[in-house]
Amino acid sequence: MKKILPFLVLVFFFSCKEFPEQENEEVVHMSLKAPMEIVEASSEEALPRPESPKYHDSGVYDPNTEVAIEQKIIKNATLRFETSDLEKTRTQIQKAIFENKTSIQRENEGKEGSSIFKRITIRVPNQNFEKLISSIGKGVSYFDEKEISSQDVTAEFIDTEARLKTKRTLEACYLELLNKAGKVSEMLEIEQKLSEIREEIESKEGQLKYMQRQVSMSSVYVEFYKINPSESGVTQSF
Repeated sequence: MKKILPFLVLVFFFSCKEFPEQENEEVVHMSLKAPMEIVEASSEEALPRPESPKYHDSGVYDPNTEVAIEQKIIKNATLRFETSDLEKTRTQIQKAIFENKTSIQRENEGKEGSSIFKRITIRVPNQNFEKLISSIGKGVSYFDEKEISSQDVTAEFIDTEARLKTKRTLEACYLELLNKAGKVSEMLEIEQKLSEIREEIESKEGQLKYMQRQVSMSSVYVEFYKINPSESGVTQSF
């Protein structure tokens, strides 16, 4: 029965749209009697995959198509610099956070050797990413570290959406098939398959939500520090 189900669903998937109700029942009844060795392919491979308008089957981006697809870019930045006044710099960063509608995800401070530091992790809306970095960098003579990275997850996002759509179509077919099943054994087998498909649907939905959150909100890690002359061995002149 396990090997029959992918074939059965494929037949039903096409037949349910092409035949009237009474003929559907005959198709399902005939499908349940199909030989077990007919189909070895998985149910996901059996169903047609939705096409991405700007991506060919090979997954290559095609700029010549008319339909535009919004790019999905994950951005991150790391900034590290020295300051002469920790509290003044903290106030400046707080002002930049407020102006760019961002939020502090994590903040800590401490001491390393002869320096006192503050570290802030900021989550900023993607459209305000560059503006926030510019605001934080005002008055900074030079950065010990300034790294800005971006990751294009457009293809992965589209592929996950397509797989999710396929799974939902497959789920609908199995539900229709469940209504047509006449034996308890068939019902149990279909319900088991539905349970597996729903788990996969939840997984794909979770992946999409996670990627969308990462795309819509960028991360900026900021570390600024002050050297304590009395502990650095440097003599200060007055």
